[in-house]
Parts: sequence; C-alpha cells; structure tokens
Amino acid sequence: MNLDLTGKNALICGSTQGIGYAIAWELAALGATCLLLARNETTLKEAAASLPTPTQQTHQILVADFAFPKEVQQVAQQWVEQHTIHILINNTGGPAGGPIMEAQADAFIQTFQQHLINNHQLTQTVVPGMKAAGYGRIINVISTSVKIPLANLGVSNTIRGAVASWAKTMANELGAFGITVNNVLPGATETVRLQQIIQQNASKKEKDPDEISADMMREIPARRFGAPAEIAAVAAFLASPAAAYVNGVSIPVDGGRTGSL
Repeated sequence: MNLDLTGKNALICGSTQGIGYAIAWELAALGATCLLLARNETTLKEAAASLPTPTQQTHQILVADFAFPKEVQQVAQQWVEQHTIHILINNTGGPAGGPIMEAQADAFIQTFQQHLINNHQLTQTVVPGMKAAGYGRIINVISTSVKIPLANLGVSNTIRGAVASWAKTMANELGAFGITVNNVLPGATETVRLQQIIQQNASKKEKDPDEISADMMREIPARRFGAPAEIAAVAAFLASPAAAYVNGVSIPVDGGRTGSL
C-alpha cells in the first residue's frame, strides 16, 4: 500500500494542538512538507519545529485568524503563488455549545464564516495547483453530527451539515482532475474541546466531570475516548496515493458511537 507523501506539500489548518497537530505529525512522518496555519505565531513555530523530518523536509508556518476569512485567503494566496499545495486539511475549532433555540443569529453567521467560507476560499486557492500537479487531497475535519445531530450543539450541528454537503458537491466537481474531497468525522476525542464540553455539561447538570465522562464513554462501544493520533491516521490514509479512489465520503472515527449505517 502506497502511503508515501515524499515531495507533497500539505497545508494543515488549526494545527498547533489536538487533531490538527496530530494530522500534521502523521503527514510529516510519511514524508510531506507541512505548512501549519493558525493564529498564534509562537505556538505555530513550536509545533513546526517538533514535526518529524524523515526526508529532511523544512516545515513552514502561516499566521492568520479564522475569524477573518479574507485574511486567511490572502495569506494562503501569497504562499501558493510560489508553491503547490497537494494536500489541504480544513480544520478549525467548533462553536460554543447550547440548545439551538437559544442560539443567536450572529452565532450561525460567525460559524458559517469560520468553517464553510474558510474551507471554500482555501479550496479555491489551492485547486489550480492541484489540477496542474494531477494530485489533490482535500480533507475536512468535521464531526459525527453530520450523521446524527448531537444534543446541545445546535449551531455546530447546523454548520457541520452544511460543510458536509459542500464537500460532497466539491468532490463531484473535482474528481476528474485527480483531486478527492473527503470528510473525517471525529467522535469524542481527547482534546481541549472535549474537556470544555465535559465541564459545561457538568456545570449545567450539577455533576462531577468524571461522572459526565463516564456517562459519555458508556455510549461508545469502544468504552473510551479516541486519541488525536487515531483520527490523524485516517486523515493520513485519505491524503495518500493509496486513497485515490476514495472520494466524496464522510468517515466516522468514533469507536462505533454513531448509530447510523
């Protein structure tokens, strides 16, 4: 099975911690040169310096805030004028939780901008180079909520579903150029985001966070939370030559929690 990414350039968003960093690490280990994009320059430099370099790659960083899609697009556009991006990992943190009836309109607009608009503009920016190279992998880190909406994540459920529909449409348009578009759907994964959700639920239900964690794990056939590296492994496969015929799919990586086929 060909997993070799030597000579490939990968742009990984939200890549200073959690799932984004884990994906960058796996891609680098397979030989890709990684371009990390996030808003904190200090943590970006630390993350880039810690990535493996089996083919003597020189990993780079881009500083931009996903709250400002035009800024993200401009920074990426300047880079692709001199470099080809073969792999794009669209990944950014989710919005605050809460029932959908309590959500304000601005929360939907802001989340739509941070997720779908950023994904779309970055894809538009990198696709010409992918077409010229005859190789492209666009991988969106979303959520299992695109299969079954999750309780108390009203805004996230709504926008994640929109991103999944966008990705399927994009996959249909780009498949003929050797470019695939797929979604990785993490379940409950040991990240800062998961701990925030646990704390919020504990406060709301007046329970101990450990009790909330135990309740969540009982809903997972694997009876545990996932590790970021386990999500990253699936993303790395989708980025590889071995996954050339996998296109337009949404893959849950959730220990079996999602109840749909």
